[in-house]
Amino acid sequence: MKILAVGRNYAAHIEELNNERPESPVVFLKPDTAILRNNEPFYYPEFSKDIHFEVEILLKISKHGKYIQEKHASEYYQEIGIGIDFTARDLQQYAKEKGLPWALAKGFNNSAPISKFYSKDHFGEINNLNFGLEVDGEQRQQGNTCLMLFTFDQIIAYVSKFFTLKKGDIIFTGTPKGVGPIQVGNRLKAFIEDQTLMDFEVK
Repeated sequence: MKILAVGRNYAAHIEELNNERPESPVVFLKPDTAILRNNEPFYYPEFSKDIHFEVEILLKISKHGKYIQEKHASEYYQEIGIGIDFTARDLQQYAKEKGLPWALAKGFNNSAPISKFYSKDHFGEINNLNFGLEVDGEQRQQGNTCLMLFTFDQIIAYVSKFFTLKKGDIIFTGTPKGVGPIQVGNRLKAFIEDQTLMDFEVK
């Protein structure tokens, strides 16, 4: 199982980080050791002083495929969930300045908390889903999948040119604006529509 993640997929988030708008999806990988399940606490690592949250809709790949045409992409995922792409922003900034990969900043242990997965029809129209994140009861991120620069199907078609998709693979599809730092003691809640799917602490 692998985790593929898409960066810079919401225009407002691109603007808040002063990044360049991409012509195609910006793709990176997280190892399976990044996954944090079942609302287990996230333990703040000693190697960073600036971990940021980035809430994202997840796709769970349901069958093997490569070079998938966009018109067939919806056949390759039957379930969605929500997750957080924890990012060590200080490590990422250093890597950017040096022209180095983001692997340490994005792929460290437990940097990918994920919810349970649900049928993609469970929440309503998949291309018009509200989702977001609360920190200590305050809403910090709010997005809608209709605002994505690249749709779910476009993402699958694109990444499958480079990576063979296998059953069980997870795709993080990008974060809306409002990303920010976490602190020890924070409680994070992530939701799709009116359903809370993750609720865990930072320790």
